[in-house]
Amino acid sequence: MKSLDTKLAQVKADRSSRSFIIADAKDADMAFGVRAPGPRGYLAARGARPATFSPEVWSREEYGHRNLPEFLDIIREVVKQGVIDIMLMSAYVNEQLTIKEGLFRDSHVTPAARANDTTDVWAVRHGCYTREPVQTFRSASIDHIQCGKLDCDLDGGEVPGANLGLYSVTFINDLDHDRDTLLAFKEFREEAERKKFRYFLEVFDPNTASGIASEKMGEFINDKIIRSLAGVAGAGRPTFLKIVYHGPRSMEELAQYDPNLVVGILGGGAGTTYDAFKLIHDAQKYGARVALFGRKINNAEHQLAFIEMLRLITDGRISPEEAVRAYHGVLQARKIKPKLPLEQDLELTDQTMSYDGAAAARATVSIQNNPLRGSAPEPAGALSSVTASNWPALPNGRPDFDRMNPEQRRSYDQQRLTKKFG
Repeated sequence: MKSLDTKLAQVKADRSSRSFIIADAKDADMAFGVRAPGPRGYLAARGARPATFSPEVWSREEYGHRNLPEFLDIIREVVKQGVIDIMLMSAYVNEQLTIKEGLFRDSHVTPAARANDTTDVWAVRHGCYTREPVQTFRSASIDHIQCGKLDCDLDGGEVPGANLGLYSVTFINDLDHDRDTLLAFKEFREEAERKKFRYFLEVFDPNTASGIASEKMGEFINDKIIRSLAGVAGAGRPTFLKIVYHGPRSMEELAQYDPNLVVGILGGGAGTTYDAFKLIHDAQKYGARVALFGRKINNAEHQLAFIEMLRLITDGRISPEEAVRAYHGVLQARKIKPKLPLEQDLELTDQTMSYDGAAAARATVSIQNNPLRGSAPEPAGALSSVTASNWPALPNGRPDFDRMNPEQRRSYDQQRLTKKFG
């Protein structure tokens, strides 16, 4: 069974469960075009697979983005790491990796594809589409996502491609527009139900002036979600939600409304590493059980280490402040120059989460003298291979997390990160 299904069952059975779903959103080619794979500062272990550009035409800075082969290598590496639960891709990348290559066949990671691409994600160079009132649009068909062809005849057999999609809506507080948005959503829902295709619902904030005060936006979005789904029976409802995090009040209000509605957050773009780590920590604290991070992962100095920190935070084994310091320790050990110095990367710049004050000052883990030094990386997921030293262990030698105090957990995680990342 895929970890997504296991965790969804656990969350719905017990709302106090710490089970948390992490998705890596690698679908940016449906938004940014050539720049979607991100800057070439981080490459998979397979290394560079550069295209050949004419030096008399291009400067090195001008072709500083990864190409598609390098992007696919990173996706393969993240899936092999086994920390995430969902890999979100474009329909084309899904065809290459899921249908043709079978990347997810023996993995607990669930493949997913972006099922629509409304105009507010058309972030091409020199374009102005994202500033216009959003319009509905779908490039991908469900059949292409499931089978890679127009007419998908499964005959009760297994879906060769992805059977999970992201469907996005953007409400802008305009009657005609929002009605058209819901009509398109209704058409998609009915098609998805007929084809037994699961989806999760992304609800963006308005991309143009809506007349709603920023401090009231969470209330508007919450009401639009509940109102829009109230007329939808269980068979047509989303597997979970993906929304902007509007702070603890809005998150708790939505998460507490219906135990069957699993709420997730999107990661957003710019900001410090602390912004990202505190976002996932606080969203989980106030009721979110899913996080989809796209640009924050894709633009990280070391994607695997960044993802590892997200998991340690949601497992409750490390604080956001400690995670920033540990992440910088990994970068130091790998001789990777961070985009920001540690103290600056510990600053909270996302005002959505400023209600908790200067939490960075409370960090207790100090990555000095490179304590994350050590041996060769261990295989992904090999938690029990760290030699027990100063923490309690079970009779079989595996660490006993239930009896660990915070210092022992930090010691365990530091040694495991040392073995994994060097």
